[in-house]
Amino acid sequence: MNRRSFLAGTAGGLVAGSLVARIARSKGLAGDTNATDSDAEAAKRYDKERKFAPTAFGRIAYIDRGTGPAVLFLHGFPLSSFQWRGAIDRLSASRRCIAPDSMGLGHTEVAAGQAVTPSAQADMLSAFLDKLSVDKVDVIANDSGGAIAQLFVTRYPQKVRTLLLTNCDVEPDSPPAALKPVLDMAEAGVYPDLWLEPWLNHKDVARSAYGLGGMCYSNPARLTDVALEQYLAPLVASPERKALVNRYTLGLSPNPLAGLAPLLKKCTVPTRVVWGMSDRIFSTHSPDYLAGLLPRFAGIRRIEEAKLFFPEEYPDIIASEARSLWQRA
Repeated sequence: MNRRSFLAGTAGGLVAGSLVARIARSKGLAGDTNATDSDAEAAKRYDKERKFAPTAFGRIAYIDRGTGPAVLFLHGFPLSSFQWRGAIDRLSASRRCIAPDSMGLGHTEVAAGQAVTPSAQADMLSAFLDKLSVDKVDVIANDSGGAIAQLFVTRYPQKVRTLLLTNCDVEPDSPPAALKPVLDMAEAGVYPDLWLEPWLNHKDVARSAYGLGGMCYSNPARLTDVALEQYLAPLVASPERKALVNRYTLGLSPNPLAGLAPLLKKCTVPTRVVWGMSDRIFSTHSPDYLAGLLPRFAGIRRIEEAKLFFPEEYPDIIASEARSLWQRA
């Protein structure tokens, strides 16, 4: 598929964008007012606290808050460490919460020529933790961050105390079939132009059934204008950043977890799964797949109403499940 044919095939949808926006507004798909106020404060704090760790992979943007045993938060796609603001607020009183932006997403500055595949991300995390002089972490991960977490725990098991996985890739479902349109757009070099930039410019559309909110949030209003700015603005800030997002996307195929099952069968890290059962991206059978694979599996919690990015909507669940796992481990 080439860029010209893809743009021709989607031109009608872009022309209709203002109509979709009016429909979205008429259905009351504005951001939640209370969440907006909370996110505005969180964004100010994130922008003030954001640090950069220089590594061979680039300057890794991250949040580092709290004291105690370290927790490593791995976010989803196309999000950033801002996804974990609620969980960090709840856990940083007793834990050192470290939340980096993946290469190609958020504010991380990627070194020239550096790969941004899940495999490269796992190696970056090892170097990043070494730079921070952190020997061992509890990992909490979502979406593509979950794929990276599985690679990381099998490659660097000595660095991981526990693993809490939420909706994410597993080897039989990576990349999920629902990602194909995104992969096609990235192959044509237009994914940020056709989805991310319109969502940023028409945030009510982003919260509609056609957008990030409707596809990935049980309550689309929880995806505030502030959060959309945090997630998407850096990704469309320049042609170079757009190209990097396309590269990140293409790195999700072919299956980055191919052949990982034998390694996971040997994994001795205590692992628990919390899964949103209304997810339209990843299979609801994946928790049972992991349960049959991991020798120190610590159970499944299923949340019927939750979709892919529920960790952002239900930070109390993430915090309570993390504490429970840590106590058992």
